[in-house]
Amino acid sequence: MDSAVAEAMIPFWSSTFGNASSVHSYGREARFALEQSREEIATSIGASYEEVYFTSGGTESDNHALRGVLRTALKRGRTHLISSAIEHHAILHSVEHLKGDGAAVTLVGVESDGRVRPDQIRQALTDQTALISIMHANNETGVVQPIDEISRIAKDRGVLFHADAVQTLGKIPIDVRMLPADLLSFSAHKIYGPKGIGAIYIRKGTNIDPLLVGGAQESNRRAGTESVALAVGFAKALELCTKTMESEGRRLVSLKSLLSAKLREAFPEILLNGVDAESLPNIVSASFDSKLQPLDGEALIMGLDLRGVAVTSGSACTSGSLQPSHVLLAMGRDEVTARATIRFSYGRFTTEDEIIAAVDALVEVVKTVARP
Repeated sequence: MDSAVAEAMIPFWSSTFGNASSVHSYGREARFALEQSREEIATSIGASYEEVYFTSGGTESDNHALRGVLRTALKRGRTHLISSAIEHHAILHSVEHLKGDGAAVTLVGVESDGRVRPDQIRQALTDQTALISIMHANNETGVVQPIDEISRIAKDRGVLFHADAVQTLGKIPIDVRMLPADLLSFSAHKIYGPKGIGAIYIRKGTNIDPLLVGGAQESNRRAGTESVALAVGFAKALELCTKTMESEGRRLVSLKSLLSAKLREAFPEILLNGVDAESLPNIVSASFDSKLQPLDGEALIMGLDLRGVAVTSGSACTSGSLQPSHVLLAMGRDEVTARATIRFSYGRFTTEDEIIAAVDALVEVVKTVARP
């Protein structure tokens, strides 16, 4: 978390600790800070403040978007949902629950560059389609999806469109005045804000049920006492990202170029996933081709960890064994190659020296785990 974010939150852990739903002076003070934070977040994406609702994070926002829309749609006989095979598990697992509720689901695939093709969405549409949900950028490869075109396809057919924008908020511009999305999911901790808070943008007039019921908080959209401190931290984090988006973007592009070049220099046959598509500047996903030299992905990650480099494979760790990434499999990688994948992510506090040191560490690790 950025130190400026932590500093902004401190008063709301201590002196300004009223319940934002209370009408006394302490509550009104908290309410003012909460609504000011909401206004700042809404303004940053071109929305009005009554279209932004606080949640516990991206997972809840994704669940709310899919399950909230389909609950209302199923009552009207609209039973079909379109998403993609590379979505975050918050989407994919929500889809599985919706199938149990009677929804029909189409998961479109991606090309080898990791992008969904808008024509696939167009072909998958039916008269029963209620919602299309395609992520703005993939969390494993950083590949940016053509959601502007896809959302316009949805609009032309009278279908609602949702995008998981957890990876893109604060990194690339989002303006709902230009993008005809009906719902967007966000999370604060991806932009140097606190964990435990996110938001969902719901365009005015969108028919959606609440996910959580109870009190009347968040205009009856999301029950539960709001965390004012977390909301203030979210807004401050987004303010900082918005101010520096262009300059920081250029710096991150430079780091991405450096990292990619160093990886190719050290490993000429390495596969950079999504390299042929538009992608975020802060993620590089690199795979070791199983056809050339099979490597143990878990050993790579643990070896880097022992050398002070924190990376992931971009896949889930289940029951102690590294599972191949569903995203890379959808892009056409084989299971062994998908397991032998390193996902580097870096950002505001990363230096060029750290990039170089990370690649040097990977060279050492590969020497220890490579088969003779």
